[in-house]
Amino acid sequence: MAGCKVAVVAVLAGLAHGCSRAYYEDASGRFYTGRTMDWKEPTQEKVWVFPRGMKRDGGVGPGSLEWTSKWGSVATSFYDIASVDGMNEKGLVANLLYFVESDYGSASRGDQKKLSVGAWLQYVLDNFATVQEAVDALKGDSLNIISPTLPSGESASGHMSISDAINGSAVLEYISGRLIIHHSSQYKVMTNSPPYDQQLALMAYWQGVGGHTFLPGTHRAADRFARLSYNLDAVPK
Repeated sequence: MAGCKVAVVAVLAGLAHGCSRAYYEDASGRFYTGRTMDWKEPTQEKVWVFPRGMKRDGGVGPGSLEWTSKWGSVATSFYDIASVDGMNEKGLVANLLYFVESDYGSASRGDQKKLSVGAWLQYVLDNFATVQEAVDALKGDSLNIISPTLPSGESASGHMSISDAINGSAVLEYISGRLIIHHSSQYKVMTNSPPYDQQLALMAYWQGVGGHTFLPGTHRAADRFARLSYNLDAVPK
């Protein structure tokens, strides 16, 4: 759709919270978003298909945000209760990855409309056609994201990447109760911890070392970030 595709790979690995996302441009100028879903147990995922014009709400009772979807979309579910990956008919792709540092500041946002973190990604797919459009609408930080507890007993803590068919990319994180948006076409990789500004600083170190000299090899999120970033540029288009 609009030159952009999403590959969702479910890898039921022994290492929990090892998700990675990459955004790739091929030699013909087409864009692809891929991610791994590495979790410690099966997530009962399903593929959901949604049409335009659906009446929606934030899913957390009184005070929930309400909207009508502008765009149709296809999404992959998590425990059959949340959208964690998807693409809409305009080619906007969104991916939700585990992020333990998330702090949505929910308790201090009583005057804002509520949105479950499980509906956050679907809200973006329903309403926006490009990364720029989504960033412009969301940068006001006007949503009260509510984070429930997962069936595994862990908090539903995540950060989101968005990408489109025209070289748009952004990473959205809630840090210390505020929404932080990293918006640039150069932000092609996202893993898990640490927060994205720290991840970029670590990446600057590894770029100084140079991938031909050494690449970190553990499963840690920062090491996966460095390897993916290097390989996106190193492999022939």
